[in-house]
Amino acid sequence: MVRSGQVLFSFLGLFLAAVVLGGCSSSKISVEDLEKAAAELDEMSGEAAEGGSDQVILDLEKTDLQFGFIKLTDCAPLVIAKEKGFFDDEGLNVKVEAQSNWRDLLNRVISGELDGAHMLAGQPIGASIGVGASAPIVTAYSLDYNGNGITVSNEVWAKMQEVDPALKSPTPKHPIVADSLKPVVAEYKAAKGRPFPMGMVFPVSTHNYEIRYWLASAGIHPGMYTGEDDAKGVVDAEVELSVTPPPQMPKTLEGGTIFGYCVGEPWNQVAVATGIGVPVTTNYDIWNNNPEKVFGVSKEWADKHPNTHLAVVKALIRAGKWLDAKDEKGEFLNRIEAAKILSDARYVGAEEDVIANSMTGTFIFQKTDVRSMPEFNVFFEGYASYPHYSDCIWFLTQMRRWGQIGESKPASWYAEKAKEIYKPEIYRQAAEMLISEGKLEETDLPKAGYDGYREPTDAFIDGNAYDAKDPIGYINSFAIGNKEAAELEKQ
Repeated sequence: MVRSGQVLFSFLGLFLAAVVLGGCSSSKISVEDLEKAAAELDEMSGEAAEGGSDQVILDLEKTDLQFGFIKLTDCAPLVIAKEKGFFDDEGLNVKVEAQSNWRDLLNRVISGELDGAHMLAGQPIGASIGVGASAPIVTAYSLDYNGNGITVSNEVWAKMQEVDPALKSPTPKHPIVADSLKPVVAEYKAAKGRPFPMGMVFPVSTHNYEIRYWLASAGIHPGMYTGEDDAKGVVDAEVELSVTPPPQMPKTLEGGTIFGYCVGEPWNQVAVATGIGVPVTTNYDIWNNNPEKVFGVSKEWADKHPNTHLAVVKALIRAGKWLDAKDEKGEFLNRIEAAKILSDARYVGAEEDVIANSMTGTFIFQKTDVRSMPEFNVFFEGYASYPHYSDCIWFLTQMRRWGQIGESKPASWYAEKAKEIYKPEIYRQAAEMLISEGKLEETDLPKAGYDGYREPTDAFIDGNAYDAKDPIGYINSFAIGNKEAAELEKQ
């Protein structure tokens, strides 16, 4: 730990050295020189006090790190922590590298090729319980809330408008539910003898669960999984959800392989900009302020590098706060700069103005339907970067609802798994260091004693209420999906 006073003493030492050296020359140190030096010391002291009294220097187990990411807007905290020097401030030499798809990214973290990565919120959870992969992964940092949309092709949008003429308005009422898609899906399946094709990015992605939620809330069956090793989930499906990497979504839609998709930005806005599709809803409406991505590391890596992990989380917290900083009018201070940085080919590689749409609080559904959505991307406000146990449990309930978790589990199992995978104690320790350094406020952190469970909410597109402390009741509340024995609620 280095105290700010040490900086002052160092300065004073240099000045005294100058005096000594000056005494050996023809130069003389005047009273005015001493007064000027004292004034400069006072100024430095004030700046140090304003910046915090302590700079915490951790004994890092590893300093050269390589992190992976997918080309999406919500990789922003990772990129900003690098580009704004927050990693450097912690003594970390970090390289960030784009990955081709979510599966390869996860496998490289498991193998140790990557020290950590920008991950789908469901990836640490799925891997830790054996859904699609089997390796304990933990997260101490949530990268963002919201950020996804569901887009359909122009042809499908026209058919939805035929079913519901109210959608023909230049500015139809939002949120747009999937009711108008239901007869389109039924017609296609009757004519083709197979499920209606749509895309999502990965079987344990938020996108998979969000598009399933949107479809099922309108009575459209998105298919069931037969257990942890089933990657397709097409049993009883009226809609078949296939995996497509995010940057390939628009071209896959344009080619007619899929008729719609759920993906993160900027790939919904790209569909609008290129005229190939229409976003119909966002996850801001499907589940308001839902967790989207996390920073994940293997449990083995976290156990081996505890101080390095803390330093990484410190830098990410600063990046999240920088991204959400606003002026007195509530306007984002840094999002335009962030969009410019992300537009670089090394990162997202999309046009700067396309990235800036959602990043600055504007979402374009159609050229006639431009909406203000200042909370479409949330990186820090409302404790968005805190790893809440309740967020982990929601994903577990959806994995069980759709059959990825093949067997019934008692309510206690959900809470236990959340504590194994989500690590708020690491986040809190990192945040408290930043508070001591004057880089964070006490109010930026949930109060001491917070149990990690966000308040129950019905901020879903169907109004169904979610209480993480009653996972069995929540699973049983849906018309479509697995059902559990009531006695599991008390076990």
